[in-house]
Amino acid sequence: MDFAQRTNSPSPSAAPAPNRVSNSKKSGKKWSAIMRWSSVVLLFSVAILLLAVAASIGLTRIHQESKYVDSKHYQAVFLTGGQVYFGKIGSLNDKYLSMSNVYYLRVNQAVQPNTTASTSNDVALVKLGCELHGPQDQMVINSSQVTFWENLKADGQVAKAIAEFQKANPNGQDCTAAAATTPAATTKK
Repeated sequence: MDFAQRTNSPSPSAAPAPNRVSNSKKSGKKWSAIMRWSSVVLLFSVAILLLAVAASIGLTRIHQESKYVDSKHYQAVFLTGGQVYFGKIGSLNDKYLSMSNVYYLRVNQAVQPNTTASTSNDVALVKLGCELHGPQDQMVINSSQVTFWENLKADGQVAKAIAEFQKANPNGQDCTAAAATTPAATTKK
């Protein structure tokens, strides 16, 4: 046996080993890159899916809320600043609420009340439209300013006062100086 020839010449099984290792490293790097891209695509897809679900839930909530508007009756809309408007809600979505046939409460207080008399305030239900700036009888309110709204009963004081005002003004509101100072209804509190 020639031992010198065996040690000097490369063995057939030893030669491909370096190629297998380098091929294994290359395929490992490719696999790692594919996994990274797959992870990014998967995370992006999950994020899009979550946004779609959140939007769907938000739209469903608004749609469900608007089905509670009773178009046969008036609604009271309470705003974050404490103001209350009465009227017919026409449109309700996540950005705004629109109302027509709008009324609001005005409290008339004496400038210098008599200290011997009991303190009484006149509360008047006023029809929107004859104010100094001359607004149309429609309001669009930012939904973020609405605390809550509710349907009014036909036999409530506000609904009765609106019916009386409409009966007294069959042709609509007259904004002459005399009519502008006459409230829709006045009650003592």
